Amino acid sequence: MRSERLDRVVLMLAAVTLLLHLLVNATSPYGVHRDEFLYMAMGRHLRVWRMDFPPLTAMAAQLSRLFGDSLVAIRIVPALTSAALVAMAGALAQLFGGGRGAQRLAAVGVLASPLFLRAGNLFQPVVLDQLWWTLGYYALARLVFAAGDPEQVEETDAVGRDRRRWWLTLGVIGGLGLLTKFSIAFFAAGVLAALLLSPLRRSLFTPWPWVATATTLVVGSPSLVGQVALGWPVLGQMRALESSQLQRVTTAGFLVGQLLLGPAVLLALGGMVALLAGRLRRYRAVGIATLTPVLLLLVLHGKAYYAGPVYPVLLAAGAAALEGVGMGHRGTSPWRRGVSLVALALIVAYGIATLPFGIPVLPPAAMARYAAAMGPRSAVTTNSGEVQELPQDYADMLGWPAQTEAVVRVYRALPPDERARAVIAAGNYGEAGALDFYGARRGLPPTISTAGSYWFFGPGALAGEPTIVLANREAAADLGRLFRQVRIVAEVRAPERAWLVPEERDVVVFRCDSA
Repeated sequence: MRSERLDRVVLMLAAVTLLLHLLVNATSPYGVHRDEFLYMAMGRHLRVWRMDFPPLTAMAAQLSRLFGDSLVAIRIVPALTSAALVAMAGALAQLFGGGRGAQRLAAVGVLASPLFLRAGNLFQPVVLDQLWWTLGYYALARLVFAAGDPEQVEETDAVGRDRRRWWLTLGVIGGLGLLTKFSIAFFAAGVLAALLLSPLRRSLFTPWPWVATATTLVVGSPSLVGQVALGWPVLGQMRALESSQLQRVTTAGFLVGQLLLGPAVLLALGGMVALLAGRLRRYRAVGIATLTPVLLLLVLHGKAYYAGPVYPVLLAAGAAALEGVGMGHRGTSPWRRGVSLVALALIVAYGIATLPFGIPVLPPAAMARYAAAMGPRSAVTTNSGEVQELPQDYADMLGWPAQTEAVVRVYRALPPDERARAVIAAGNYGEAGALDFYGARRGLPPTISTAGSYWFFGPGALAGEPTIVLANREAAADLGRLFRQVRIVAEVRAPERAWLVPEERDVVVFRCDSA
Protein backbone atom coordinates (compact mmCIF):
# COMPACT_ATOMS: atom_id res chain seq x y z
CA MET A 1 0.00 0.00 0.00
CA ARG A 2 1.35 3.40 -0.94
CA SER A 3 0.81 6.81 0.66
CA GLU A 4 -2.29 7.09 2.84
CA ARG A 5 -3.25 10.35 1.10
CA LEU A 6 -5.79 9.84 -1.66
CA ASP A 7 -4.94 11.43 -4.98
CA ARG A 8 -6.38 14.94 -5.35
CA VAL A 9 -7.70 14.21 -8.81
CA VAL A 10 -9.79 11.37 -7.36
CA LEU A 11 -11.28 13.79 -4.84
CA MET A 12 -11.96 16.21 -7.70
CA LEU A 13 -13.69 13.44 -9.65
CA ALA A 14 -15.88 12.73 -6.62
CA ALA A 15 -16.75 16.43 -6.44
CA VAL A 16 -17.54 16.45 -10.16
CA THR A 17 -19.86 13.50 -9.62
CA LEU A 18 -21.75 15.38 -6.91
CA LEU A 19 -21.98 18.59 -8.95
CA LEU A 20 -23.13 16.67 -12.02
CA HIS A 21 -26.05 15.12 -10.13
CA LEU A 22 -27.00 18.43 -8.52
CA LEU A 23 -26.94 20.25 -11.86
CA VAL A 24 -28.94 17.57 -13.67
CA ASN A 25 -31.58 17.44 -10.95
CA ALA A 26 -31.86 21.24 -10.97
CA THR A 27 -32.48 21.36 -14.73
CA SER A 28 -33.94 17.93 -15.60
CA PRO A 29 -36.92 17.80 -18.00
CA TYR A 30 -38.25 14.91 -15.90
CA GLY A 31 -39.91 14.75 -12.50
CA VAL A 32 -40.02 12.47 -9.48
CA HIS A 33 -39.67 8.73 -10.06
CA ARG A 34 -42.39 6.22 -9.14
CA ASP A 35 -40.15 4.53 -6.55
CA GLU A 36 -39.12 7.84 -5.02
CA PHE A 37 -42.76 8.57 -4.24
CA LEU A 38 -42.93 5.27 -2.36
CA TYR A 39 -39.80 5.85 -0.28
CA MET A 40 -40.92 9.36 0.64
CA ALA A 41 -44.29 7.93 1.69
CA MET A 42 -42.45 5.35 3.79
CA GLY A 43 -40.58 8.21 5.44
CA ARG A 44 -43.87 9.90 6.33
CA HIS A 45 -45.10 6.61 7.81
CA LEU A 46 -41.77 5.82 9.46
CA ARG A 47 -41.96 3.07 12.06
CA VAL A 48 -38.35 1.91 12.36
CA TRP A 49 -39.16 -1.40 14.04
CA ARG A 50 -42.24 -2.28 12.02
CA MET A 51 -41.66 -1.83 8.29
CA ASP A 52 -41.97 -4.24 5.39
CA PHE A 53 -38.76 -2.87 3.84
CA PRO A 54 -35.42 -2.16 5.53
CA PRO A 55 -35.98 1.28 7.04
CA LEU A 56 -32.78 3.21 6.23
CA THR A 57 -34.11 4.59 2.93
CA ALA A 58 -37.26 5.83 4.67
CA MET A 59 -35.08 7.44 7.33
CA ALA A 60 -33.03 9.11 4.59
CA ALA A 61 -36.29 10.35 3.03
CA GLN A 62 -37.13 12.13 6.25
CA LEU A 63 -33.65 13.64 6.30
CA SER A 64 -33.96 14.92 2.74
CA ARG A 65 -37.25 16.64 3.64
CA LEU A 66 -35.16 19.13 5.64
CA PHE A 67 -33.95 20.50 2.30
CA GLY A 68 -37.42 20.81 0.73
CA ASP A 69 -39.23 18.82 -1.91
CA SER A 70 -37.34 19.77 -5.09
CA LEU A 71 -35.58 17.11 -7.14
CA VAL A 72 -32.26 18.40 -5.82
CA ALA A 73 -33.46 17.97 -2.24
CA ILE A 74 -35.04 14.57 -2.83
CA ARG A 75 -31.88 13.25 -4.47
CA ILE A 76 -29.23 14.87 -2.28
CA VAL A 77 -28.54 11.62 -0.41
CA PRO A 78 -27.94 9.48 -3.54
CA ALA A 79 -25.85 12.30 -5.06
CA LEU A 80 -23.56 12.39 -2.02
CA THR A 81 -23.43 8.59 -1.94
CA SER A 82 -22.51 8.44 -5.61
CA ALA A 83 -19.63 10.84 -5.01
CA ALA A 84 -18.43 8.71 -2.10
CA LEU A 85 -18.52 5.63 -4.33
CA VAL A 86 -16.19 7.29 -6.84
CA ALA A 87 -13.79 8.23 -4.04
CA MET A 88 -13.88 4.70 -2.62
CA ALA A 89 -12.91 3.19 -5.98
CA GLY A 90 -9.79 5.34 -5.90
CA ALA A 91 -9.14 4.43 -2.26
CA LEU A 92 -9.35 0.72 -3.07
CA ALA A 93 -6.91 1.11 -5.95
CA GLN A 94 -4.56 2.84 -3.54
CA LEU A 95 -4.96 0.04 -0.99
CA PHE A 96 -4.05 -2.50 -3.67
CA GLY A 97 -0.82 -0.60 -4.24
CA GLY A 98 -1.91 1.54 -7.17
CA GLY A 99 -0.44 4.97 -7.75
CA ARG A 100 -2.14 8.09 -8.99
CA GLY A 101 -2.85 6.67 -12.45
CA ALA A 102 -4.52 3.54 -11.07
CA GLN A 103 -6.59 5.53 -8.57
CA ARG A 104 -7.81 7.87 -11.29
CA LEU A 105 -8.60 5.04 -13.68
CA ALA A 106 -10.68 3.23 -11.03
CA ALA A 107 -12.54 6.43 -10.10
CA VAL A 108 -13.30 7.26 -13.73
CA GLY A 109 -14.49 3.67 -14.27
CA VAL A 110 -17.23 4.28 -11.69
CA LEU A 111 -17.99 7.87 -12.70
CA ALA A 112 -18.34 7.06 -16.41
CA SER A 113 -20.60 4.03 -15.95
CA PRO A 114 -24.33 4.49 -16.70
CA LEU A 115 -24.96 1.80 -14.08
CA PHE A 116 -23.56 3.95 -11.26
CA LEU A 117 -24.74 7.26 -12.70
CA ARG A 118 -28.34 6.03 -12.87
CA ALA A 119 -28.20 4.65 -9.32
CA GLY A 120 -26.76 7.93 -8.02
CA ASN A 121 -29.47 9.98 -9.70
CA LEU A 122 -32.45 8.22 -8.12
CA PHE A 123 -33.58 8.18 -4.52
CA GLN A 124 -33.59 4.40 -4.14
CA PRO A 125 -31.67 1.94 -1.94
CA VAL A 126 -29.51 0.83 -4.89
CA VAL A 127 -26.70 3.38 -4.60
CA LEU A 128 -26.55 3.01 -0.80
CA ASP A 129 -26.31 -0.75 -1.28
CA GLN A 130 -23.44 -0.25 -3.73
CA LEU A 131 -21.59 1.92 -1.22
CA TRP A 132 -21.99 -0.53 1.70
CA TRP A 133 -20.67 -3.40 -0.41
CA THR A 134 -17.71 -1.30 -1.53
CA LEU A 135 -16.91 -0.21 2.02
CA GLY A 136 -17.26 -3.85 3.09
CA TYR A 137 -14.74 -4.98 0.49
CA TYR A 138 -12.43 -2.21 1.64
CA ALA A 139 -12.69 -3.44 5.23
CA LEU A 140 -12.05 -7.02 4.09
CA ALA A 141 -8.99 -5.89 2.10
CA ARG A 142 -7.70 -4.03 5.15
CA LEU A 143 -8.09 -7.22 7.17
CA VAL A 144 -5.95 -9.04 4.64
CA PHE A 145 -3.41 -6.21 4.63
CA ALA A 146 -3.27 -6.23 8.43
CA ALA A 147 -2.65 -9.98 8.41
CA GLY A 148 0.69 -9.47 6.66
CA ASP A 149 2.39 -12.63 5.45
CA PRO A 150 -0.20 -15.44 5.17
CA GLU A 151 2.33 -17.85 6.65
CA GLN A 152 2.94 -15.62 9.67
CA VAL A 153 1.53 -17.22 12.81
CA GLU A 154 2.42 -14.69 15.47
CA GLU A 155 0.46 -11.49 15.70
CA THR A 156 1.81 -8.30 17.26
CA ASP A 157 -0.35 -6.13 19.48
CA ALA A 158 -0.49 -3.40 16.84
CA VAL A 159 -1.57 -5.83 14.11
CA GLY A 160 -4.10 -7.39 16.45
CA ARG A 161 -5.66 -4.01 17.26
CA ASP A 162 -5.79 -3.14 13.58
CA ARG A 163 -7.53 -6.37 12.70
CA ARG A 164 -10.05 -6.05 15.54
CA ARG A 165 -10.89 -2.54 14.38
CA TRP A 166 -11.55 -3.72 10.82
CA TRP A 167 -13.64 -6.68 11.98
CA LEU A 168 -15.84 -4.28 13.93
CA THR A 169 -15.96 -1.94 10.93
CA LEU A 170 -17.03 -4.83 8.71
CA GLY A 171 -19.77 -5.67 11.20
CA VAL A 172 -21.12 -2.11 11.26
CA ILE A 173 -21.06 -1.92 7.45
CA GLY A 174 -22.93 -5.21 7.25
CA GLY A 175 -25.54 -3.82 9.63
CA LEU A 176 -25.98 -0.70 7.52
CA GLY A 177 -26.37 -2.95 4.49
CA LEU A 178 -29.05 -4.93 6.32
CA LEU A 179 -30.83 -1.66 7.10
CA THR A 180 -30.78 -0.85 3.37
CA LYS A 181 -31.47 -3.99 1.32
CA PHE A 182 -31.77 -7.67 2.08
CA SER A 183 -29.48 -8.31 -0.88
CA ILE A 184 -26.63 -7.71 1.57
CA ALA A 185 -27.05 -11.44 2.18
CA PHE A 186 -25.18 -12.04 -1.10
CA PHE A 187 -22.30 -9.92 0.19
CA ALA A 188 -22.34 -11.88 3.45
CA ALA A 189 -22.22 -15.16 1.50
CA GLY A 190 -19.17 -13.85 -0.35
CA VAL A 191 -17.40 -12.92 2.88
CA LEU A 192 -18.18 -16.34 4.36
CA ALA A 193 -16.77 -18.06 1.28
CA ALA A 194 -13.68 -15.85 1.52
CA LEU A 195 -13.14 -16.84 5.16
CA LEU A 196 -13.48 -20.54 4.40
CA LEU A 197 -11.34 -20.58 1.26
CA SER A 198 -8.48 -18.23 2.17
CA PRO A 199 -5.87 -17.95 4.93
CA LEU A 200 -8.34 -15.73 6.80
CA ARG A 201 -10.07 -18.94 7.92
CA ARG A 202 -7.70 -18.90 10.91
CA SER A 203 -9.71 -15.93 12.12
CA LEU A 204 -12.72 -18.21 12.64
CA PHE A 205 -10.94 -19.55 15.72
CA THR A 206 -10.87 -16.06 17.23
CA PRO A 207 -13.86 -14.13 18.61
CA TRP A 208 -13.73 -11.32 16.06
CA PRO A 209 -15.64 -12.71 13.07
CA TRP A 210 -18.38 -13.68 15.47
CA VAL A 211 -18.33 -10.24 17.09
CA ALA A 212 -18.62 -8.75 13.59
CA THR A 213 -21.61 -11.01 12.85
CA ALA A 214 -23.29 -10.01 16.12
CA THR A 215 -22.63 -6.34 15.33
CA THR A 216 -24.27 -6.73 11.92
CA LEU A 217 -27.36 -8.30 13.48
CA VAL A 218 -27.61 -5.65 16.18
CA VAL A 219 -27.18 -2.68 13.83
CA GLY A 220 -29.52 -4.23 11.25
CA SER A 221 -32.04 -5.54 13.79
CA PRO A 222 -34.87 -3.12 12.82
CA SER A 223 -35.05 -4.81 9.42
CA LEU A 224 -35.36 -8.26 10.97
CA VAL A 225 -37.75 -7.22 13.73
CA GLY A 226 -40.01 -5.57 11.15
CA GLN A 227 -40.15 -8.78 9.13
CA VAL A 228 -41.05 -10.86 12.17
CA ALA A 229 -43.68 -8.35 13.30
CA LEU A 230 -45.36 -8.23 9.88
CA GLY A 231 -45.15 -11.93 9.03
CA TRP A 232 -42.09 -11.86 6.72
CA PRO A 233 -43.50 -9.77 3.86
CA VAL A 234 -40.12 -9.99 2.12
CA LEU A 235 -40.98 -13.57 1.15
CA GLY A 236 -44.11 -12.42 -0.64
CA GLN A 237 -42.16 -9.62 -2.31
CA MET A 238 -39.58 -12.12 -3.54
CA ARG A 239 -42.27 -14.44 -4.91
CA ALA A 240 -43.96 -11.54 -6.69
CA LEU A 241 -40.63 -10.36 -8.12
CA GLU A 242 -39.75 -13.85 -9.31
CA SER A 243 -43.11 -14.40 -11.01
CA SER A 244 -43.35 -10.96 -12.62
CA GLN A 245 -39.75 -10.14 -13.54
CA LEU A 246 -37.01 -12.64 -12.65
CA GLN A 247 -38.58 -15.52 -14.56
CA ARG A 248 -37.58 -13.72 -17.77
CA VAL A 249 -33.93 -13.34 -16.73
CA THR A 250 -31.74 -15.96 -18.44
CA THR A 251 -28.13 -16.87 -17.80
CA ALA A 252 -27.19 -15.38 -21.15
CA GLY A 253 -29.18 -12.24 -20.39
CA PHE A 254 -27.44 -11.81 -17.05
CA LEU A 255 -23.99 -12.18 -18.63
CA VAL A 256 -24.80 -9.91 -21.57
CA GLY A 257 -26.13 -7.36 -19.11
CA GLN A 258 -22.66 -7.08 -17.59
CA LEU A 259 -21.41 -5.76 -20.94
CA LEU A 260 -23.44 -2.59 -20.34
CA LEU A 261 -20.51 -1.56 -18.15
CA GLY A 262 -18.71 -1.00 -21.46
CA PRO A 263 -14.91 -1.27 -21.83
CA ALA A 264 -14.60 -1.09 -18.05
CA VAL A 265 -15.90 -4.66 -17.84
CA LEU A 266 -12.55 -5.84 -19.24
CA LEU A 267 -10.76 -3.90 -16.53
CA ALA A 268 -13.04 -5.50 -13.94
CA LEU A 269 -12.40 -8.99 -15.32
CA GLY A 270 -8.69 -8.28 -15.16
CA GLY A 271 -9.16 -7.22 -11.56
CA MET A 272 -10.95 -10.47 -10.75
CA VAL A 273 -8.13 -12.51 -12.28
CA ALA A 274 -5.49 -10.43 -10.49
CA LEU A 275 -7.22 -10.97 -7.14
CA LEU A 276 -7.77 -14.70 -7.57
CA ALA A 277 -4.55 -15.79 -9.28
CA GLY A 278 -2.53 -12.78 -10.39
CA ARG A 279 -0.41 -10.00 -8.96
CA LEU A 280 -2.96 -9.23 -6.25
CA ARG A 281 -3.48 -12.82 -5.10
CA ARG A 282 -2.46 -11.71 -1.62
CA TYR A 283 -6.03 -10.32 -1.61
CA ARG A 284 -7.56 -13.55 -2.89
CA ALA A 285 -10.14 -13.35 -0.10
CA VAL A 286 -11.53 -10.19 -1.73
CA GLY A 287 -11.65 -11.92 -5.11
CA ILE A 288 -13.58 -14.84 -3.64
CA ALA A 289 -15.94 -12.42 -1.88
CA THR A 290 -16.78 -10.77 -5.23
CA LEU A 291 -16.98 -13.93 -7.33
CA THR A 292 -19.36 -15.74 -4.95
CA PRO A 293 -22.28 -13.25 -5.17
CA VAL A 294 -21.98 -13.09 -8.95
CA LEU A 295 -22.21 -16.89 -9.21
CA LEU A 296 -25.17 -16.96 -6.83
CA LEU A 297 -26.99 -14.28 -8.81
CA LEU A 298 -26.25 -16.18 -12.01
CA VAL A 299 -27.75 -19.38 -10.61
CA LEU A 300 -30.74 -17.61 -9.06
CA HIS A 301 -31.52 -15.58 -12.21
CA GLY A 302 -30.91 -12.19 -10.64
CA LYS A 303 -31.15 -9.06 -12.74
CA ALA A 304 -27.92 -7.96 -14.38
CA TYR A 305 -27.62 -4.79 -12.30
CA TYR A 306 -27.76 -6.79 -9.05
CA ALA A 307 -24.06 -7.55 -9.64
CA GLY A 308 -23.26 -3.84 -9.73
CA PRO A 309 -21.86 -3.56 -6.17
CA VAL A 310 -18.89 -5.82 -6.97
CA TYR A 311 -17.55 -3.57 -9.72
CA PRO A 312 -15.93 -0.68 -7.82
CA VAL A 313 -13.51 -3.05 -6.08
CA LEU A 314 -12.89 -5.04 -9.27
CA LEU A 315 -12.21 -1.86 -11.25
CA ALA A 316 -9.79 -0.79 -8.52
CA ALA A 317 -7.99 -4.14 -8.61
CA GLY A 318 -7.86 -4.09 -12.40
CA ALA A 319 -6.42 -0.58 -12.45
CA ALA A 320 -3.78 -1.47 -9.86
CA ALA A 321 -2.84 -4.68 -11.71
CA LEU A 322 -2.63 -2.84 -15.02
CA GLU A 323 -0.19 -0.42 -13.45
CA GLY A 324 2.13 -3.33 -12.70
CA VAL A 325 1.70 -3.66 -8.95
CA GLY A 326 3.75 -6.49 -7.56
CA MET A 327 6.25 -6.53 -10.46
CA GLY A 328 9.17 -5.99 -8.15
CA HIS A 329 10.35 -2.73 -9.70
CA ARG A 330 9.74 0.97 -9.22
CA GLY A 331 7.53 2.91 -11.54
CA THR A 332 5.35 1.76 -14.38
CA SER A 333 6.71 0.63 -17.72
CA PRO A 334 5.91 2.80 -20.78
CA TRP A 335 3.75 0.12 -22.37
CA ARG A 336 1.68 -0.24 -19.20
CA ARG A 337 1.20 3.51 -19.05
CA GLY A 338 0.14 3.40 -22.66
CA VAL A 339 -2.37 0.63 -22.07
CA SER A 340 -3.72 2.46 -19.02
CA LEU A 341 -4.20 5.63 -21.06
CA VAL A 342 -5.98 3.70 -23.81
CA ALA A 343 -8.25 2.08 -21.20
CA LEU A 344 -8.96 5.48 -19.68
CA ALA A 345 -9.77 6.98 -23.09
CA LEU A 346 -12.12 4.11 -24.00
CA ILE A 347 -13.94 4.28 -20.66
CA VAL A 348 -14.36 8.07 -20.93
CA ALA A 349 -15.59 7.79 -24.54
CA TYR A 350 -18.11 5.13 -23.56
CA GLY A 351 -19.22 7.25 -20.61
CA ILE A 352 -19.84 10.27 -22.84
CA ALA A 353 -21.71 8.19 -25.44
CA THR A 354 -23.96 6.59 -22.84
CA LEU A 355 -24.38 9.63 -20.59
CA PRO A 356 -28.07 10.13 -21.56
CA PHE A 357 -28.76 6.56 -20.38
CA GLY A 358 -27.14 7.27 -17.02
CA ILE A 359 -28.72 10.61 -16.20
CA PRO A 360 -31.87 12.25 -17.62
CA VAL A 361 -30.38 15.11 -19.60
CA LEU A 362 -32.41 14.74 -22.83
CA PRO A 363 -36.15 15.50 -22.97
CA PRO A 364 -38.42 12.56 -23.87
CA ALA A 365 -38.60 13.04 -27.63
CA ALA A 366 -34.84 13.57 -27.98
CA MET A 367 -34.13 10.68 -25.61
CA ALA A 368 -36.37 8.37 -27.63
CA ARG A 369 -34.49 9.24 -30.80
CA TYR A 370 -31.14 8.80 -29.05
CA ALA A 371 -32.18 5.44 -27.62
CA ALA A 372 -33.33 4.24 -31.04
CA ALA A 373 -30.06 5.28 -32.63
CA MET A 374 -27.54 4.38 -29.91
CA GLY A 375 -29.00 2.13 -27.28
CA PRO A 376 -29.36 -1.64 -27.03
CA ARG A 377 -32.87 -3.09 -26.95
CA SER A 378 -32.43 -4.01 -23.28
CA ALA A 379 -32.07 -0.32 -22.38
CA VAL A 380 -35.71 0.36 -23.33
CA THR A 381 -37.22 -2.96 -22.19
CA THR A 382 -39.49 -2.70 -19.16
CA ASN A 383 -39.46 -5.00 -16.14
CA SER A 384 -42.46 -6.78 -17.65
CA GLY A 385 -40.60 -7.45 -20.90
CA GLU A 386 -42.27 -4.78 -23.05
CA VAL A 387 -40.15 -2.67 -25.38
CA GLN A 388 -40.93 1.04 -25.38
CA GLU A 389 -39.31 4.22 -26.63
CA LEU A 390 -37.84 5.46 -23.34
CA PRO A 391 -35.91 3.63 -20.62
CA GLN A 392 -38.44 2.62 -17.99
CA ASP A 393 -36.86 4.75 -15.27
CA TYR A 394 -37.37 7.83 -17.44
CA ALA A 395 -40.95 6.91 -18.32
CA ASP A 396 -41.60 6.43 -14.60
CA MET A 397 -40.70 10.09 -14.00
CA LEU A 398 -43.50 11.44 -16.18
CA GLY A 399 -47.26 12.00 -15.94
CA TRP A 400 -47.76 12.11 -12.16
CA PRO A 401 -48.74 15.79 -11.76
CA ALA A 402 -51.50 15.37 -14.35
CA GLN A 403 -52.93 12.41 -12.42
CA THR A 404 -52.97 14.42 -9.23
CA GLU A 405 -54.63 17.38 -10.95
CA ALA A 406 -57.46 15.14 -12.20
CA VAL A 407 -58.12 13.81 -8.69
CA VAL A 408 -57.97 17.31 -7.18
CA ARG A 409 -60.64 18.53 -9.61
CA VAL A 410 -62.95 15.65 -8.72
CA TYR A 411 -62.36 16.05 -4.99
CA ARG A 412 -62.97 19.80 -4.98
CA ALA A 413 -66.20 19.34 -6.95
CA LEU A 414 -67.70 17.19 -4.16
CA PRO A 415 -70.26 18.80 -1.85
CA PRO A 416 -68.65 19.78 1.48
CA ASP A 417 -70.35 16.98 3.43
CA GLU A 418 -69.13 14.33 0.97
CA ARG A 419 -65.66 15.86 0.85
CA ALA A 420 -65.40 15.50 4.64
CA ARG A 421 -66.03 11.74 4.37
CA ALA A 422 -64.27 10.98 1.08
CA VAL A 423 -61.35 8.61 0.82
CA ILE A 424 -58.73 8.87 -1.93
CA ALA A 425 -57.44 5.51 -3.17
CA ALA A 426 -54.97 4.49 -5.89
CA GLY A 427 -54.24 1.40 -7.93
CA ASN A 428 -50.46 1.18 -7.44
CA TYR A 429 -47.82 2.69 -5.19
CA GLY A 430 -46.64 5.15 -7.85
CA GLU A 431 -50.11 6.64 -8.20
CA ALA A 432 -50.65 6.60 -4.44
CA GLY A 433 -47.27 8.18 -3.73
CA ALA A 434 -47.77 10.88 -6.35
CA LEU A 435 -51.17 11.77 -4.88
CA ASP A 436 -49.63 12.04 -1.42
CA PHE A 437 -46.66 14.07 -2.66
CA TYR A 438 -48.48 16.55 -4.89
CA GLY A 439 -51.92 16.30 -3.33
CA ALA A 440 -51.08 17.24 0.26
CA ARG A 441 -50.41 20.85 -0.72
CA ARG A 442 -53.66 20.83 -2.74
CA GLY A 443 -55.78 19.76 0.19
CA LEU A 444 -56.19 16.03 -0.57
CA PRO A 445 -56.43 13.64 2.41
CA PRO A 446 -53.81 10.86 2.70
CA THR A 447 -54.10 8.22 -0.01
CA ILE A 448 -54.82 4.57 0.71
CA SER A 449 -53.90 1.60 -1.47
CA THR A 450 -53.53 -2.15 -1.29
CA ALA A 451 -50.28 -1.95 -3.28
CA GLY A 452 -46.92 -2.69 -1.68
CA SER A 453 -46.03 -0.85 1.48
CA TYR A 454 -49.28 1.12 1.33
CA TRP A 455 -51.07 -1.99 2.56
CA PHE A 456 -49.18 -1.66 5.85
CA PHE A 457 -49.98 2.04 6.17
CA GLY A 458 -53.60 1.04 6.80
CA PRO A 459 -57.00 2.38 5.63
CA GLY A 460 -57.06 5.59 7.67
CA ALA A 461 -60.04 6.92 9.62
CA LEU A 462 -62.30 8.45 6.95
CA ALA A 463 -65.64 6.83 6.14
CA GLY A 464 -65.01 6.41 2.43
CA GLU A 465 -68.42 7.62 1.28
CA PRO A 466 -67.62 8.27 -1.49
CA THR A 467 -64.29 6.69 -2.44
CA ILE A 468 -62.35 8.42 -5.22
CA VAL A 469 -60.06 5.94 -6.97
CA LEU A 470 -57.20 6.72 -9.34
CA ALA A 471 -56.47 3.60 -11.37
CA ASN A 472 -56.20 2.07 -14.80
CA ARG A 473 -59.50 1.84 -16.66
CA GLU A 474 -59.32 -1.96 -16.41
CA ALA A 475 -59.77 -1.72 -12.62
CA ALA A 476 -63.52 -1.14 -13.11
CA ALA A 477 -64.32 -4.85 -12.86
CA ASP A 478 -62.45 -5.28 -9.57
CA LEU A 479 -64.02 -2.15 -8.11
CA GLY A 480 -67.45 -3.39 -9.16
CA ARG A 481 -67.04 -6.34 -6.80
CA LEU A 482 -66.36 -4.00 -3.88
CA PHE A 483 -68.85 -1.17 -4.45
CA ARG A 484 -72.51 -0.97 -5.41
CA GLN A 485 -71.91 1.83 -7.89
CA VAL A 486 -68.74 2.60 -9.86
CA ARG A 487 -68.47 5.26 -12.51
CA ILE A 488 -65.71 7.14 -14.29
CA VAL A 489 -65.82 10.83 -13.43
CA ALA A 490 -62.58 12.07 -15.02
CA GLU A 491 -59.87 10.95 -17.41
CA VAL A 492 -56.20 11.78 -17.03
CA ARG A 493 -54.80 13.67 -20.00
CA ALA A 494 -51.07 13.82 -19.33
CA PRO A 495 -49.19 15.80 -21.98
CA GLU A 496 -46.45 13.13 -21.89
CA ARG A 497 -48.96 10.28 -22.32
CA ALA A 498 -47.14 8.77 -25.31
CA TRP A 499 -43.95 8.33 -23.26
CA LEU A 500 -45.50 6.67 -20.19
CA VAL A 501 -45.29 3.00 -19.34
CA PRO A 502 -48.35 1.17 -20.73
CA GLU A 503 -50.13 0.80 -17.37
CA GLU A 504 -50.15 4.59 -16.86
CA ARG A 505 -51.44 5.59 -20.32
CA ASP A 506 -55.12 4.91 -19.68
CA VAL A 507 -55.62 6.08 -16.11
CA VAL A 508 -59.00 7.43 -15.01
CA VAL A 509 -60.67 8.67 -11.83
CA PHE A 510 -63.53 6.55 -10.49
CA ARG A 511 -66.22 7.55 -8.04
CA CYS A 512 -67.25 4.53 -5.99
CA ASP A 513 -70.31 4.40 -3.70
CA SER A 514 -71.50 1.61 -1.43
CA ALA A 515 -75.08 2.84 -1.13
